[in-house]
Amino acid sequence: MALLLPRIPDVVTDRLAALRSRAGSAVFSRVAGDEGSGRRARILGADGPRWFADDAPIRRVHGDASMFVGGLRALLLQSLHPLAMAGVAGHSGFRGDPWGRLQRTSYFLAATTFGPADEAQRVIEKIRHVHSFVRGTAPDGRAYSASDPHLLRWVHVAEIDSFLAAHDRYGSEPLDPAGRDRYVADTARVARALGVADPPETTAELAEQIDGYRPELRGTPEARDAARFLLLEPPLPLTARVPYGVLAAASVGLLPRWARAPLRLPWFPVTEATAVRAGGTLITAGIRWATSAPPQPAPPMPPVHP
Repeated sequence: MALLLPRIPDVVTDRLAALRSRAGSAVFSRVAGDEGSGRRARILGADGPRWFADDAPIRRVHGDASMFVGGLRALLLQSLHPLAMAGVAGHSGFRGDPWGRLQRTSYFLAATTFGPADEAQRVIEKIRHVHSFVRGTAPDGRAYSASDPHLLRWVHVAEIDSFLAAHDRYGSEPLDPAGRDRYVADTARVARALGVADPPETTAELAEQIDGYRPELRGTPEARDAARFLLLEPPLPLTARVPYGVLAAASVGLLPRWARAPLRLPWFPVTEATAVRAGGTLITAGIRWATSAPPQPAPPMPPVHP
């Protein structure tokens, strides 16, 4: 005998749909900015060949809500390279305009992953032009340049390792080993266009290259200051602090142990395997639910009287 469930009243369904739409719009406006709708049209609505096919692993990873966890992990991991951190502290304006930096990064990822080839190339060329002006001297006296292929590769490997780790843990459809290798190979296409020398093509090469950078990494005061800002002082209203805190905990929980101490971040293996993982699953599911909401129909126009 079939189990009969009570029918959800239409008013409840409508309110849930409206809540979902508002939540999705709020997330989209934070990530994409005021120009988000126009940029989305340029990426998804434009004709022309793409760099990646519809079934490419890079599209599965970069289109998933787990990117919110992976993106924050990437920023923490990247900060451990003193020269990369010096460039961020001196030129990115992450404190004064953190949402602007997030929106520029999200557009770069969207354009190169999903956009037409000409738009992807345009964005790449713009970034390379900006990088040509990002140079200076780190607090330890060493010169840095954002166009340095070695430094570019660190930023790249820290980023894709983070995106992949987050997708493995919190993605809706995690990749199998072959798919993970294909993802790394997909991202190498973008990395070469940016000027990265010898980007990894497999997960084994990715792990090997990250290990190769470890002697260069350390927790500078600038890196610890950035971690404190990202994790504890985000420019968010009070209502968003709790879900963001869950997101931050999930991001820290994915960092390798060797990356924790330099940033003075704790390691609680039991808590991270239980409460933090459950919270990360919940928050990514919530973001996925909100951002996959179908467009709401326009309200009916009032009758026009003669």
